[in-house]
Amino acid sequence: MGRKLLAGVLVLGLIGGLSAPAEAAATWTPAYALEGACVSLQVFNGSTSLGYVFKDSVGYGFTGTATKAEPFRFEATQLGRYQLRDHTGAPPYQSTVGWVWAGNSYGDRADWTVSSSAGRYRLVSTATGQQMGSYLGGLGAGSATMALTPATGCAAIPDITTGVSGTPSPAVDSGGKLVGWVDAHAHIVAAEAFGGSLHCGDPYAPGGARVALAGCASHATLGWGALLEAIVAGTDPINSSEQGWPSFTDWPQHDTMLHEASYFRSLERAWQSGQRVLNVLLVANRVICGLTPEHTSCDEMDQIRAQSTYLRKMQDYIDARSGGPGKGWFRLATTPAEVRAIAAQGKLAVTIGVENSEIFGCREIKDVPQCTTAQIDAGLDELQGMGVSGIYPVHKFDNAFGGTRFDEGVTGAAVNVGNLISTGHWWQATSCTGPSDNEQPLVSDDFTKLLALGAALPAGAILPVYPSGKICNIRGLTTLGRYLVQKMMDRGMIIHVDHMGVKTASAVLDMAEQSRYAGVTSVHTWADRALVNRVLGLGGFVASYAYAATDDGSGDPTFLDEWRANKALANGTKITGYGMGSDVNGLGPQAAPRLNAGSSPLTYPFTAVNGTKVAKQVWGTRTFDLNTDGVAQYGLYADWITDLTNQAGSDKALLTKQLMSGAEAYVVMWEKARS
Repeated sequence: MGRKLLAGVLVLGLIGGLSAPAEAAATWTPAYALEGACVSLQVFNGSTSLGYVFKDSVGYGFTGTATKAEPFRFEATQLGRYQLRDHTGAPPYQSTVGWVWAGNSYGDRADWTVSSSAGRYRLVSTATGQQMGSYLGGLGAGSATMALTPATGCAAIPDITTGVSGTPSPAVDSGGKLVGWVDAHAHIVAAEAFGGSLHCGDPYAPGGARVALAGCASHATLGWGALLEAIVAGTDPINSSEQGWPSFTDWPQHDTMLHEASYFRSLERAWQSGQRVLNVLLVANRVICGLTPEHTSCDEMDQIRAQSTYLRKMQDYIDARSGGPGKGWFRLATTPAEVRAIAAQGKLAVTIGVENSEIFGCREIKDVPQCTTAQIDAGLDELQGMGVSGIYPVHKFDNAFGGTRFDEGVTGAAVNVGNLISTGHWWQATSCTGPSDNEQPLVSDDFTKLLALGAALPAGAILPVYPSGKICNIRGLTTLGRYLVQKMMDRGMIIHVDHMGVKTASAVLDMAEQSRYAGVTSVHTWADRALVNRVLGLGGFVASYAYAATDDGSGDPTFLDEWRANKALANGTKITGYGMGSDVNGLGPQAAPRLNAGSSPLTYPFTAVNGTKVAKQVWGTRTFDLNTDGVAQYGLYADWITDLTNQAGSDKALLTKQLMSGAEAYVVMWEKARS
């Protein structure tokens, strides 16, 4: 053999041989329907079969014997993308040296973009763009197409089941009204909030539960995440094992606030148990973001944009796990009509709101606003382009629109420090009677506890002094605040009055009453009850924070007491439907187990309010029980709703009716705002 010929043979061997003749023009379209498929792969170079893929020591080769073919399970990672698992559960990945090898865990190179044409499939590495085929005699980068043949013996997908079975009652009654409960205040995409690293875990992830719900080293014992959680939640920063999937020995718990509690399978469980509307609030805080040593942009509008993108990708992911575009049960709704159409299909309508302190960059620094009316107009245009239906004009800090309502205790001390950082001044208050903004927001004991957890004052700061007893924020609705509220009403947007100081909220409600505007809400027990009464008088919507049904020993109110108190208001007779606000992932605790759960437990399995049968939910090797865990993660809201009605005594029928009319009442309020 001559040298030139030998050299040519070696080159051909190294690059995989001559390219196959061009195939007839084919139309390749994304393959959406492979979720969960168990198949063998027959590989073709043009029309020539190279054999079936089988597993060898480190990678995969070819065999002409169909019975020796390796069975592969497909798991969607996004629309038209999959990870594969061989019979051992190992994911094939595109290595850097050309072959496809068996990996240990999901990663970018184990993600395959799959398309189909005339019964054949192409698998292309999403990360590298290399098409799966033949490489030096084994499976690797090449240009092959695949035929998929049903197989047996596939590994199961490590996943979480909902524990719900049976046929639910209709989501729309004969009169066209929605039948189901509403969570009017949730932060399910908080994984992308606060710069993206404050929160550990995700509601979904390519690679599934073991990726989305893995622990985070930063949140383990004495890590910065554990220390921050100790400040906001009072958890133990030392005993923080940070074990996520599959054991979950440390989280989620009802009082852990910096770990994922709304994995999509748990949301699915709540939907299957009667939830029809989920109001997702994009949340941001520049000051909190700045506390984390690892973060993306701390600009609050950047945080909102990131969550908006993430939420749409979440819808796409659930579609991918459900068979393709539009086939998922999780549907974003930007109008009341879309909510009704989604509910008519028996799916979960997901609406979008925004809750942050420096919206549109509208801080105030020592009473000087940092934005203009032009910025407000542009910001509202942008948010409505994202599908946002409602806004909290004021959140935790005073801003260019008005004054905030005060937190209490150590949390109040921490938030007040944040207000100082954001605005250049502490909260300023005066004694008041009647409606108030809470008790004194900063006392020496609370601040001592805060400092003990590692917090520090800005240089030169001197602690403020407040009157004892009930106090009110001296700041009311500003000129820019009036402009924002008027523009929101002009656009038919929902105005959330929770978190506004009494003076600010009263002025907003004055404007709404003058315009007979119904699009106002109080949805997580963060407004004085006199203001709640005014919201009801306008035809607005009211929900209570999702406290335990009865006393859980935390010192918090109970849901039943809150509902009964609101029902007893002068305008309480106007309540046609009632909601809950979970504040999940929103730096607020979930309900602890009731103190009387031992003597009056929720019995499993139970019948949900929509007629489905519900067993205990299992994450990995951990089984959740409302009686002992409280609402440790969102799936337990299916349990909580049933337990709540069971504990209502003689009010059970009325409470059940109002909860199951909650979605309808919320949509009617929104429709009135837009009319």
